[in-house]
Amino acid sequence: MRFIVDFHIHSKYSRATSPQMDIKTLSEYAKLKGIHLLGSGDFTHYLWLQELKQYLKDSGDGLYEYNGVKFILTGEISNIYSKNGKVRKIHNIIFAPGFDIVDKINSTLSAYGNLSADGRPIIGMDAKDLVEILFGISRDIFIVPAHIWTPHFSLFGSNSGFDSIEECFEEYAKDIYALETGLSSDPGMNWRWSKLDRFALISNSDSHSPQKIGREANIFDTEMSYNSIIDTLKKKDPKRFLYTIEFFPEEGKYHYDGHRVCNIRFEPKLTRAHKNICPVCGRPLTVGVMNRVEQLADREDGFTKEGFIPYKRMIPLSEIIADVYNVADGSKKVESEYSAIVPRIGTEFEVLIELEEDELLKKIPLKIARAIINVRKEKVKILPGYDGEYGKIEIPKEESDSDRQLDLF
Repeated sequence: MRFIVDFHIHSKYSRATSPQMDIKTLSEYAKLKGIHLLGSGDFTHYLWLQELKQYLKDSGDGLYEYNGVKFILTGEISNIYSKNGKVRKIHNIIFAPGFDIVDKINSTLSAYGNLSADGRPIIGMDAKDLVEILFGISRDIFIVPAHIWTPHFSLFGSNSGFDSIEECFEEYAKDIYALETGLSSDPGMNWRWSKLDRFALISNSDSHSPQKIGREANIFDTEMSYNSIIDTLKKKDPKRFLYTIEFFPEEGKYHYDGHRVCNIRFEPKLTRAHKNICPVCGRPLTVGVMNRVEQLADREDGFTKEGFIPYKRMIPLSEIIADVYNVADGSKKVESEYSAIVPRIGTEFEVLIELEEDELLKKIPLKIARAIINVRKEKVKILPGYDGEYGKIEIPKEESDSDRQLDLF
């Protein structure tokens, strides 16, 4: 069975999230976008867990269902601790096969942090110890380091991360099978580091609003059950894990280095030239994802080999419409145009990825159709994001038949 899944989202009980991040609204947006399976997010928060238990129906296969949309139980933990003389801030996604396991997880972790403080709670525990404790509850639990390159809270982040999986997880490194690439990197960037070859690279929205779910996602062709999905990831099976849907990583808010308050945006070679110091204020620059990948990579840009899970870059339809009409994403114009296309023509993913070009040109406004075609051909311009600011995208408005590659300002 072929399906689209977004494993990593947050509920209305996480900081800086929309109050619309509830089960009903999430299921409605999942149907519009064409997402078949959503991570529940935030199962460690008692209020969200109550709602999950109230609304989700057990499918009997380790998944749950509401209004025709399946859910897999997930939660994100912020591990903050000291190791090897440095403060570490690592985010990890926990997958669980049932509410009985979730209850045991929450009961155990409540001794190490205030789970009710936030949907993504802070736990003062070494990431290695977290894995050990979780496996003591159930070996069916699955752990994935989240957005592994972002500077402040990630496995390889420039500010608080490690230089290897083994340094972080020690003897449990062998039990980590998948990594989340994050919005500011894509699989191609991760392929440059041979030590990551054995891992399945997953991509998720990490969404804080229902409109943003699926901005990154994963395409599977397997039985839709907890065990089948986890087995597919553990085996990194390209016959069952077909591809990921990616942001253009330049659009991510930590792709380049820089200092936002001083309006300094640097590619890595400029950062090195300035010895990682902001030329305006003299404070350290935030070293972004591209720079960090280059520090650890042992292969040239563009490296690939057989067995790697492929990917497709995409821009969400609302952002394409906003660019076409030069209005803000979320404006009434965008909402009106989006509603005229989805679901009348198909789901958002069908429109962005599957619909043939001639069908696009016939069925939706010409400017939007041409913009979608240009995005498919990676004919876009992006001013890269840096230090917490998203990159700015420009899609050519008229030409649609060029195959020129991504062109950075």
